[in-house]
Amino acid sequence: MNERHPGMSPSAQRRLVIAGTGSGAGKTTATIGIMAALKAKGYTVQGFKCGPDYIDPAYHTAVTGRPSRNLDSWMLGPEAAKEVFVRGSAGADISVVEGVMGMYDGKSPLSDEGSTAHISQIIEAPILLVVNVQSMARSAAAVVKGFQCLSPGVRIAGVIANKAGSEGHYRIVKEAIEQECGIPVIGYLKREEQIEIPERHLGLVPSIERGELDSFFAKLGSLVAEHLDMDMLLKIAECGPLACKPALFVERAKKRGIRIAVAKDAAFHFYYPENLELLESYGAEIVYFSPLAGDKVPQEADGLYIGGGFPEEFAERLAGLDGVKASVRERIEAGMPTLAECGGFMYLTEAIRDTQGNEYPMVGLIKGAVTMQTKLAALGYREISGTEDNFLLGSGEAARGHEFHYSTFQPGGEANPPPAYSAKGRQGTKPEGFATANLVAGYTHIHFGSNPEIAASWLQACEEFKHRKRG
Repeated sequence: MNERHPGMSPSAQRRLVIAGTGSGAGKTTATIGIMAALKAKGYTVQGFKCGPDYIDPAYHTAVTGRPSRNLDSWMLGPEAAKEVFVRGSAGADISVVEGVMGMYDGKSPLSDEGSTAHISQIIEAPILLVVNVQSMARSAAAVVKGFQCLSPGVRIAGVIANKAGSEGHYRIVKEAIEQECGIPVIGYLKREEQIEIPERHLGLVPSIERGELDSFFAKLGSLVAEHLDMDMLLKIAECGPLACKPALFVERAKKRGIRIAVAKDAAFHFYYPENLELLESYGAEIVYFSPLAGDKVPQEADGLYIGGGFPEEFAERLAGLDGVKASVRERIEAGMPTLAECGGFMYLTEAIRDTQGNEYPMVGLIKGAVTMQTKLAALGYREISGTEDNFLLGSGEAARGHEFHYSTFQPGGEANPPPAYSAKGRQGTKPEGFATANLVAGYTHIHFGSNPEIAASWLQACEEFKHRKRG
């Protein structure tokens, strides 16, 4: 559309960070509503999510029609995060970045690193702070003032009042914040249960992809358009151009005739777009297939990538697709260079046990089973160091990623391959995953942007495998 707000210079760009005072403040509700309202006005909207999250980007993608991307200053570093933002924003009228947790929550309680505030500084974007004003009046100004004062270099340009009891309540809060903090309160959302984002339960992403939440997104957009000053929002979002020197995506080799098969369906769909794009930039062609649909590993593939997702939601169906499981097992046993992350790792074990005790046989390459539980088994950043057995990340090499899973792995009686890497998190360092000459499997979701040589090593291994097949 490329509509320009009156007074906006031709070289200006629109970008905005939606931050919250804490988890549950309503930033996801506000973000999705803003995206839907802008889309309804005809704008091309690009979504981003701070931190290592796959669920919220799925919301963004469903609303905007453009793949949402993660911005993570700890996993990627500031310059690479900026590059991801600039590349992702190409062709959009406005970029909307959803924060993570509270605005200042990141890798450490002692710095802004990895936080929404840090990302806003990296991409030189103004912040709209979402404040849950329930049971507050003038005190809301104290909350906003505290956020303004903690890091003076962070620019909070406006406030959204969430869970206001009435328009009158909103007016009281607005007057207090604008007088004491000197920034506008651009609107509010009422305390209505029906505008709460559905709980992030397992299987939610497939329901998003089926379009089951489309009417909910439309309702949010209508409420935002009604209760927020969208002209002021667009004005706040006006920024100067963002300079970026490419580092991740530089000119590299052309197509090398290497094809990497990527499992992509409702069971396996957690991939950082940059991981796939880096593989392509090193000369690979991505070939998608759906294990759930009964697709076997494509014959033309030279490598295999099985990402995370919700295989436990489809365990019975996956268990019954013996031909698919056999094709995965046979290709890996034949030497195909393979990365299996989280859900992909679970799929390669002997079985998945659900919370009711039902057991479903999986591929069986890794001896042992995973058991689902109702609470998180692991959550957090991981700094991983490779091993001599890891063809993607050798001894002395490092990368960054995160873990997020509800299952635990119980090894079988037979010996498994050695660990793929050591993973360092807040609870210390532990061996993680399994590695063979051509397989890396484990719970950690790796961001290739933290070490692009992973993509180069994978392509090299695929090339050698292809030559062996020919020989």
